Amino acid sequence: MQYHIIRYSKFIFLVLKGNVEEILKQILQKIYYHIKALVVMPDCIHIFVDVPQRVALCDVVKTLNNISAIELFKAFPQLIQSYAGCGILWSRGYFVSTVIKYIKEQKNDN
Repeated sequence: MQYHIIRYSKFIFLVLKGNVEEILKQILQKIYYHIKALVVMPDCIHIFVDVPQRVALCDVVKTLNNISAIELFKAFPQLIQSYAGCGILWSRGYFVSTVIKYIKEQKNDN
């Protein structure tokens, strides 16, 4: 299955820029899901990922969240200050769309 996942930083802080952006890209590319495309914006990430059908999407998101947050906080301890010491990088919710749904919606938009 192929998914488009959008994750926002908690409190939508503009912290995913500069060196943080570059390190985040490196971290996410090392995770064992096949990321086909990745865009990091100052307050969110867009990931286009290929996932085996036997893996639950919530597990994919949880893995991406946990590993990226742990590694970014290690690399940039000052990020914890941005989050008032809560130690949570990502917001609770996320957006997911399958590629098929996106393609079908494009036909309806035209």
